Amino acid sequence: MFGKEFYEEHVFGAKATLKWISDQDVDYGPAAALISFSLLVIGLAVFGVSAGQILSVFFALTPIWLPTILFYIFFNKWTDMVGAAFSLNQGRTTLRLRLPPEVFKSPEAMEFVIAQIHNTANPDNLMQTYLDGKRPLPFSFEIASIGGEVRFYVNLPAKKTKDAFEANIYAQYPGIEVIEEAVDYAAEIPIDFESKGYQIFACHMGKKKDGFLPLKSYIDYGMDKLPKEEEKVDPMTPMLEVMSNILPHERLFVQIIASSFRPDSFLNGQLTIGEGPSWNASSKKWINEMMNRDPKKKIPLSMKGDQGEDGDERGQMAMLTMGEKDMISSIERHSGKYAYNVAMRWIYVTKEGKFRGDLFNPVIRMFSQWDSGVNGIGVRWRTDFDYKNIIPGGKKKELKALKTQELVEYRRRLYYPKSGGDGYKIFTSEELATIFHMPGKVALTPTLDRVPSTRGEPPANLPIGNLPE
Repeated sequence: MFGKEFYEEHVFGAKATLKWISDQDVDYGPAAALISFSLLVIGLAVFGVSAGQILSVFFALTPIWLPTILFYIFFNKWTDMVGAAFSLNQGRTTLRLRLPPEVFKSPEAMEFVIAQIHNTANPDNLMQTYLDGKRPLPFSFEIASIGGEVRFYVNLPAKKTKDAFEANIYAQYPGIEVIEEAVDYAAEIPIDFESKGYQIFACHMGKKKDGFLPLKSYIDYGMDKLPKEEEKVDPMTPMLEVMSNILPHERLFVQIIASSFRPDSFLNGQLTIGEGPSWNASSKKWINEMMNRDPKKKIPLSMKGDQGEDGDERGQMAMLTMGEKDMISSIERHSGKYAYNVAMRWIYVTKEGKFRGDLFNPVIRMFSQWDSGVNGIGVRWRTDFDYKNIIPGGKKKELKALKTQELVEYRRRLYYPKSGGDGYKIFTSEELATIFHMPGKVALTPTLDRVPSTRGEPPANLPIGNLPE
């Protein structure tokens, strides 16, 4: 039912894309297995074990290792297939958000919206997991500069989630206008962009450190206290200003792909025993180490020769600076929020021959507004180098193919890590709302897409029908 044609047509959207993957990607699993087996043979040969004896044992154990390997391969392929089918069955839609003329609320309003659509899609039984493919589906929060006009978009599953998002966004921003796009704005850029006279640069962004370490949020900026508009410091305004300076023949797309976090378990579709750790387990360990505290006893770790009257060893709490106290408070606050697996990218598109390389530093720097001192957002991968496989004999990945793949993934709202430091990191609803929210008049960007005037509903008792003669 779901064969090669299924993925070509629905998952990647083009046969050329699937061909590029099969031609360019190298499966290092067999090579790693061969190297491991060779090292084992060499190691046993040192102890006088012949290669023939090793091969005899190897083939004798075939009924054990071969089914295990085949099951592992089949399990991963099957879960990927049913997961793709579940995602396709839900559908996708792109919503354009036109900002109200005035926004007096803090980003907490957007945090409420993001928290309300948090859906871990926990299955009730194994049939939902391995037959229906039930799993968290990604949302994509996007800011697009189309020739300098800055627009807000959200791409999400059409079934159930779309209605929930619209209801909550209208509740928090009554003057907002939500438009379902008939044609996705990203479709303007053709897949064969070079032949159409376009140049593309793509860049992956992400947290520099572990996901449990927080970014600087709107609470740290004091926006939760609802200061006067002229007193607000909105970390989003530098991004909007940079994007508003895009020239008419240029495009700059920022994409934040987020799916609800849920721990690994066999019920959730992973080959694990029991349930995996929660995303904030490391934060508790980090705080205990910072506080010099024994997590089992909930008291400070003992110091030499220091005992209480009851004979129990007691120690002293670590002396913390004000900055360290604020850091612990921030981590504790974030550990209680809804968590998402998040990946970020931005794509720059321009006409051939009009490429502006000096634009990249301001674009990268516009993510630095959320650096907290304990964590920040930095570059994880970019398409300005001819990347090569590190394994001898691997095929060289052409730059054009990488850019084509990035464009396809952007349009399909997919994200595949391209390097060791690249990939998904944990972001909380508070962090997402800080990066993506509806800015108020503090954002003076003239090309920001806003509703021109406040709209209101007609009175409920307004008479209708023909007037009496």
